[in-house]
Amino acid sequence: MIAEIKKLNMAALLYDRDKLLNVLQKTNAVEIKERAQTEECSAGGSGEELSSYLTSLEAALEILVSAAENAAKDTNGAAPVKDGFAVSYEEFSSAGSKKEEMDKLVCRINSLTDKKNDAAAEQLRISRLIASIKPYKNLRLPFNAYADTLHTKTRLGLFSAPAWDNLEKILGENPLVAYSYEAVEEGVVAAITAHKSVFSDVESLLSEAGFTACPHNFESSGEDRFSLLNAQLAAAREEQALAERDISALSDSVRDLKIYCDYVGFSLEKARAAEKMLGMERTFFLEAFVPAESESAVREALESSGCAIWFEFSKPDENEEIPTLLKNNPVVSNFEAITNMYSPPNAREFDPNTVMAFFYSLFLGFIMGDVGYGLLMLIGGGALWYKSRKGSGLKSLSGVFAVGGIFTIIWGFLFNSLFGMQILPHTVMPSAFDMSNNTFDNYTFIGMQIPAVLVIAMMLGISQLMVGYLCRAYGEWRNGNVLDGIFDGLIWAIFSAGVIIAVSGLVEEFNLPSAFPAVGGIMAGASLLCAALTAGRKEKLVGKFTKGFGAVYGVINYVSDILSYARLYGLMLSGAIIAQIVSKYSIQFITGGNFALIILGVVLMLVGHAFNLAIGLLGAYIHDARLQYVEFYGRFYTGEGELFTPLGSQHRHIYIEG
Repeated sequence: MIAEIKKLNMAALLYDRDKLLNVLQKTNAVEIKERAQTEECSAGGSGEELSSYLTSLEAALEILVSAAENAAKDTNGAAPVKDGFAVSYEEFSSAGSKKEEMDKLVCRINSLTDKKNDAAAEQLRISRLIASIKPYKNLRLPFNAYADTLHTKTRLGLFSAPAWDNLEKILGENPLVAYSYEAVEEGVVAAITAHKSVFSDVESLLSEAGFTACPHNFESSGEDRFSLLNAQLAAAREEQALAERDISALSDSVRDLKIYCDYVGFSLEKARAAEKMLGMERTFFLEAFVPAESESAVREALESSGCAIWFEFSKPDENEEIPTLLKNNPVVSNFEAITNMYSPPNAREFDPNTVMAFFYSLFLGFIMGDVGYGLLMLIGGGALWYKSRKGSGLKSLSGVFAVGGIFTIIWGFLFNSLFGMQILPHTVMPSAFDMSNNTFDNYTFIGMQIPAVLVIAMMLGISQLMVGYLCRAYGEWRNGNVLDGIFDGLIWAIFSAGVIIAVSGLVEEFNLPSAFPAVGGIMAGASLLCAALTAGRKEKLVGKFTKGFGAVYGVINYVSDILSYARLYGLMLSGAIIAQIVSKYSIQFITGGNFALIILGVVLMLVGHAFNLAIGLLGAYIHDARLQYVEFYGRFYTGEGELFTPLGSQHRHIYIEG
């Protein structure tokens, strides 16, 4: 259900604003209203400075958490506290007193990070030097010893091995050229000295041979320089590792820093809330929304605040946009996330989640349709639901699967399937597929053979459409639109009921009285005629005709919507066939008598059914949701609501107990 919302108007002295916002935050029941953009006076300034400060805190926290997690992996130690841990209100509200401590911590983290980054940059610089000097690491003469003299010129550099072989033959024939060389991993390092009179010719030969001149002119040898650079590289690595260890040593502060980050986040929220308020020189005026059930708690909190304030509670104006607060039991609340992914309910319409939850679970169970899978969904989903934090997405998702598991077990017994195997002597529902003879159970519908499970899926779809129209009628009546509820909702619900009766009567295997098709046809025809005649009741002459024609033409869309429910049959069929195949071959392997085949059979049974369950749940979750969004909600749902978000309730790392 959707909770009733009251409006809070409050005026107080400006210097009490922060205290009063803390009081309201503690109630967890007040959402401050956004004022119109035309207001000229504001009770607060910009939160840009706080936003920048929070960004710096979060950046430091991310560095600290990453370092702590890496250290935990390396040492098999305890991982840093995960987001979503509980904090008492007293601990949260006192986090502001740790500002100096947290600022020093962030400064230390940033300093160590800079040290780490500098060391990493130094390693990159040294590594490039090492790469360039590596070919000359065996040179025992200083680099600057390979210099020109009064009558000679010397070149030191690198050749490819084939190029040097060709060049050496040519240089060896010239008495005015001397050289020495050494084969290295990169090619051939050679020192070539030539008399000035022939050097120009030698230089041309070097160019043709792809000669790469040595870029270094150190006073030390290649051997000494290579050893020195490797020592410097090791020192830079140790400096980086030391900085990482020092950051990791601060991991005990992760919890406190997370709490402080969320405290600053709340301070930023208060600053932005102040921008929504109407302010004067010494006073401010606040408008907010409060659940009716929390009115007394908020009233008591304000009265005991000790501040000079004026406030009143009232009903919101009819045209005023109000937030939506959903209040459902623990089962239905899991399904709220599915509706909210489409669009939260409008606060002035009725909550569809209870009805939707039933159909979503019914269809989910139909698609999975196996006792074994249902038990896994119930046990696994229930365990995750129990362990997950309240309000988290995982808790809602696991709750949906757990409830769907109950329906899956029921459908599994009806279809007589336990991991694809028949467990009962008799089957209540027709079989989707029988592997023993590769056949489907069919129903005879006006002389045609149609897969029986497909017919059942269509009947389920028509039933949901009928309920959708009833919801439309209820919503209109709830808003005082009696005729709209009858002609736009109830009439089409009767049409759907007539279709169900007519279709059921035409299925020979149902053995229903022969009057069923006629009764259903009359119901559907009469209601369709009524819908056509009343569709244009609010229009003028031409509009009445076009609206009536549109209502009749809408039957085509109605049929296409029914066909959409064939996806229930398709998903159910694919999962059932895979389950039967996995179980059939697994049992053959296990009963084969060979130890290796037994192991293979067990592995196939576990992996095959785990894969089928995972793929089945993914497909069922998506396609089941689509049926709710398009076929069901399309009949009556308004949506476009904004969820109620109390002041100070949106924390990134923690949640406040109590």
